[in-house]
Amino acid sequence: TLIVIPNDRLLQLGDAAVSLMDAFRSADEVLLNGVQGITDLITTPGLINVDFADVKGVMSGAGSALMGIGSSRGEGRAIKAAEAAINSPLLEASMEGARGCLLSIAGGSDLGLFEINEAASLVQEAAHIDANIIFGTVIDDSLGDEVRVTVIAAGFDGGTPTRNPVEAGAVGRNAIGAGRAGEVSDRERERPVAEPVSVTRETISSPSGSNSGSHHGSGNLPPAAARGEQRSAPMVEEDGEDDVDVPSFMRR
Repeated sequence: TLIVIPNDRLLQLGDAAVSLMDAFRSADEVLLNGVQGITDLITTPGLINVDFADVKGVMSGAGSALMGIGSSRGEGRAIKAAEAAINSPLLEASMEGARGCLLSIAGGSDLGLFEINEAASLVQEAAHIDANIIFGTVIDDSLGDEVRVTVIAAGFDGGTPTRNPVEAGAVGRNAIGAGRAGEVSDRERERPVAEPVSVTRETISSPSGSNSGSHHGSGNLPPAAARGEQRSAPMVEEDGEDDVDVPSFMRR
């Protein structure tokens, strides 16, 4: 995954008197926010937690990516923070049409449900209609009245981000939208089918005539012969008759 900041975008800072060092510093801040957003998502536990597997699922093999952090205070803080996170003028990639998105919203214990919904709706509208969106929330009272929104979006170049397989019977946030009922994934379609195993039945030979002749008039069989006949008892001959044990004194 690449985070690209073209040099031409530095001209959009709007200040004709900006120095070269200040322009490069602004580009470094964008990169810092992107990398910091990833590390914070992985290392900071949240009320609705996201981890490395979620980050990898969105970014793996997805081409160009948009990663940004936006923060705001006061009225409309959540939606303003979301706009700042996805609309950085220095990022080459656009949030429009992203097929994979990870959204994390951090705030104090006073973070409102409708505030979260507004920020999430803004990201959902900008992403692709079939985008895989993973949502997380962190409650951190040290932020005060500040709301911080972290967005990682990928899949802009036509590459679809990798999705986590949903195990049979598992219920999770990725279960909805992972696939329509009746669909077969590419991994299952490419899985080789095991060939049938042929079973060969071996018939155990009966004891030799010398052994059977030495036990006329006796119902006792040698131990080896007894074991052989016990194994052959459940076998069914091809003519449909059961292989019944015959005492040695009746074999004439």
